[in-house]
Amino acid sequence: MTTAERDLAEALRAELAAIDPPRRCCRKSESAGLAGAFQRRRRSIARLELRLRRNKADAELDASAAAPAATSFDWQRSADHCRAAYLRGLFLAHGSMSLASGQTHLEFVVPAQEAESLARWLADMDMPASWRIRRGRGVLTWKSSETVGTFLRLVGGGAALLELEARQVSRSVRGDLNRVINAESANLQRAVSAAARQLEAIDAIDADGRLAHQSNLVRVIADARREVPEATLGELAERLHVHRSAVQRALERIEWLSLHADEGVGKRSAARR
Repeated sequence: MTTAERDLAEALRAELAAIDPPRRCCRKSESAGLAGAFQRRRRSIARLELRLRRNKADAELDASAAAPAATSFDWQRSADHCRAAYLRGLFLAHGSMSLASGQTHLEFVVPAQEAESLARWLADMDMPASWRIRRGRGVLTWKSSETVGTFLRLVGGGAALLELEARQVSRSVRGDLNRVINAESANLQRAVSAAARQLEAIDAIDADGRLAHQSNLVRVIADARREVPEATLGELAERLHVHRSAVQRALERIEWLSLHADEGVGKRSAARR
């Protein structure tokens, strides 16, 4: 990830860690999600754990925090707000988000025996995740920006979500702009190549005298092409007050004549006789 992408991921973690659940049940649920956090992240969530236990009435959380996450939280009997709090704690303790290469990738790394049940729980919340066992741990992954957005809205990551969506819109606009520029460049290159062929063909049939034997319209269009070699067919048509198709047919005939040295005079002379 770039520095900006890492900053956004860290801003998300800070935003979620700053949420103060108003309900005692939500504090208990979030503490259950925090249980068993990776040791390297203990420092970043220690303050949150202390804040969750700030009330004496929540003293029982000390015991539940030491238990495995899957056994300290009753998903089936919990309300949606408790489930959201649990998932928020679970992400802070066991989750990560990557924005590398313009792709949103969010994953949870949990004990292997908990991966399948967590996958079912996420599916219950309309956030299905793929899961697998990696190095003895269960890994659940979201690669859908829509699903990640649903999760961030659920757990309270509103500011990070807005920033993420803004970046996605910006990336999409840049992609569309690049496609338009590439298409215009390709069209311009084709127009330049066609004009070069046409000018070469005009010179060829003018040099052998066949241009003088063509219709007045063909000669006028040939002269116009020489005067404004960079003009498009539409611009030539507008300049000469004729249809674009007439300009195209005239230039195609000129190119055809340049490839057939024995055409363009005899037949016309025979037609005159």
